[in-house]
Amino acid sequence: MAALIKKSVLLVLTHSPYGSSLASASLDVALANAAFEQPVDLLFLGDGVLQLHPDQDGLPLGIKNRGRQLASLPLYDINSVYVDAEASARYNLDLDRAPLDTQTVDPKQIHELMVAYNHLLSF
Repeated sequence: MAALIKKSVLLVLTHSPYGSSLASASLDVALANAAFEQPVDLLFLGDGVLQLHPDQDGLPLGIKNRGRQLASLPLYDINSVYVDAEASARYNLDLDRAPLDTQTVDPKQIHELMVAYNHLLSF
């Protein structure tokens, strides 16, 4: 029997943390893939970079704190987290205080990421 080849997944997160359920759903998909030992990486793009804001608080909205959920991703072997450098600058985001380690990418690198993965899931 041939060895199984694991398919790589890039989740592209494009929604702000509390405007809809899509931000939460994207993390659920990331965790589900990781639970089945699928290589998963994340790309925060556009408004999605707001999910990395260090001082966010969903409690007034009755929503779990997205920062705590993000901080747990390395426990599921989700370690490669890329951030749209232009969006990060536009929102003046301090990535040194983000809930997990990130790597900023420019538009060319974003394109390279998107073609390098077997599967691209956008939320």
